[in-house]
Amino acid sequence: MSAGAPGLITRAEGDPGEGGAPPGNVEDLSQRNLLVIINMYLTGLKDLTDTLAPSFSQTHVLVKYNPLMELTRLLPSGLFSRYRRDGLIDPTGSPENLHLYPCPVWYLPLDRMMRGLGRRQCARARRLVGEHHLTFDLIHAHFTWPMGYTGVCLGERLGIPSVVSAHGFDIYELPFRDTDWGERVRSVLDRCSWILTDSRRNLACIDRLGVKTPATVVPNGFSPKKFFPRDTAEVRTALHLPPDKKILLTVGNLLPVKGHIHLIGAMEEITRERPDVISVIIGQGPLKRSLARIIRDRGLEERMRLVEVGSHDQIPLWMNACDLFVLPSLDEGNPIVLFEALGCGIPFIGSAVGGIPDVITSPEHGLLAPPGNPAALAAMVLDGLGRRWNRAAIAGYARNYTWDAIAGRITAIYRHLLA
Repeated sequence: MSAGAPGLITRAEGDPGEGGAPPGNVEDLSQRNLLVIINMYLTGLKDLTDTLAPSFSQTHVLVKYNPLMELTRLLPSGLFSRYRRDGLIDPTGSPENLHLYPCPVWYLPLDRMMRGLGRRQCARARRLVGEHHLTFDLIHAHFTWPMGYTGVCLGERLGIPSVVSAHGFDIYELPFRDTDWGERVRSVLDRCSWILTDSRRNLACIDRLGVKTPATVVPNGFSPKKFFPRDTAEVRTALHLPPDKKILLTVGNLLPVKGHIHLIGAMEEITRERPDVISVIIGQGPLKRSLARIIRDRGLEERMRLVEVGSHDQIPLWMNACDLFVLPSLDEGNPIVLFEALGCGIPFIGSAVGGIPDVITSPEHGLLAPPGNPAALAAMVLDGLGRRWNRAAIAGYARNYTWDAIAGRITAIYRHLLA
């Protein structure tokens, strides 16, 4: 890890402390099998799983999906397509030793049914394991509920270690909704062998729950084969973007928590001082029409664009076409787009929420503003537009967060548990 990169934080027995991988990392994973339980095999989770898989003899991946979503094929809109089975699994380029098993679990997205989802998914997972005669020595489940619950139940039944990754709302919001949810999430974390989480804020939430299971902060990452600095003029030409404008880019689902409304407010102030600035918002979601209307009502149609891209493979081009990447979120876990932007050598301007302050620790890489504050966000953007950024240095810093680097930290914990 190069100078300036945040260290690995491990908290064991309830005492936070700086440290590297746990001791005793001598186990040979190449003779072992891994079971991964996830709710989508796409983008970041896919990249991490694909990077971990070659360390093992065989990697089995159970992907939860709701067959109820298949009925949305009858609807004229493609709004629900990403929630269907084929929208949750991208087998492209998977390692040869990685095997995918769609895990169907029927449910309605109601709170009462979500609380019982753990037992239902666990039963279905056990059936799949039996049907395919799967053998594995270690389980890694992503998100505390219901995947984490399934992982610890299978681990206890088979007498093998289980790792649970607490990524975002499943640890900073879900367990604090009410006492029942708190007990469910606490039980999962108490029963697993090791907890991974992607920010210090999430680690503090684990401590709030009184969980004593060893926990390590391991951030998300990015693929340097996809996200790397490219010639700005060339990518702007390819995307039909003006060469003489300053371009702000935002990538994320069009949801209230992403704070796009505050970016619109910031753009009102930015364009008064910098008429050469345009903002591109890439994403899809339920707020698309309302955001388009607000942009139109505020007279920003020539300054702001809502764009949908055909595939994630186009995102690196847009990243390299912008001058600043802006993320105005009201809350976050540890957003992968943060690392992807840095990987392209693009400075990051965003909200000081979730795990973002763990990564943007120097003004050489980006600037942070309080969430939900358009004026402060505008000030940071204008500051960023006036700076001379070292793209090579930003991309060099990002190398600390490649998926290979992140996988190395995780496999050290795997070895420790198996040893």
